[in-house]
Amino acid sequence: MRNVLLISLTLLLSACGGGPPVPDWKKDSVSQIEKFKKAELKGENKLADRYFEQALAATGSAARIEETAKLHLIRCATRQASLSFESCNGYLELSKLGGSAEDENYHRFITGQWDRIEVGKVPVQYRDLVANRDAVKNPDILRKIEDPLSRLIAISITVIRKQTDDSILNLAADTASEQGWSKPLLVYLKLLENRASLRDDKAAVEKLRTRIKLVEGSL
Repeated sequence: MRNVLLISLTLLLSACGGGPPVPDWKKDSVSQIEKFKKAELKGENKLADRYFEQALAATGSAARIEETAKLHLIRCATRQASLSFESCNGYLELSKLGGSAEDENYHRFITGQWDRIEVGKVPVQYRDLVANRDAVKNPDILRKIEDPLSRLIAISITVIRKQTDDSILNLAADTASEQGWSKPLLVYLKLLENRASLRDDKAAVEKLRTRIKLVEGSL
């Protein structure tokens, strides 16, 4: 199964192949959190909330603190792909009681606390971005992130760090468009439209506003 957040689902579904059977709570949790991500990125907010609650119910039924904390972290990261930044209180509360060092490192990564992270413990697809000290290189680094959701999460970090430009915003819009992810697409098209308006690029503004209307009409 394709894993868009290496910090979590690999651990949740670790019993594969010849090992012991995967418990139902793990299978249910992975299935529901994957459904949550798809619904969230498509802007289907009520459906996303329902899937997330079902994922929580799965880990809750087994009284698993660390795995439940991971689910909250996944939700925060997925929402951040659409520039919906939050404090991730659900993760923070549970992680005090049973969070992993890797998850705490990832939380610091997505919240821009880079002075407190270990590059070697960041999911591999983000390490070049964390290690980079020249923002000019960010667009090329971001393009090399193959997983679309991981790429959008990485782009959100450049927003936090005030390192975005039109090439990065266009990359985000293109990434969301290719996947049909309406929520982040609408956010980035509006940012691009605002920037085009500021430089009085009438042709770009007209095209972007048309694209925005198409997305809004689909929601």
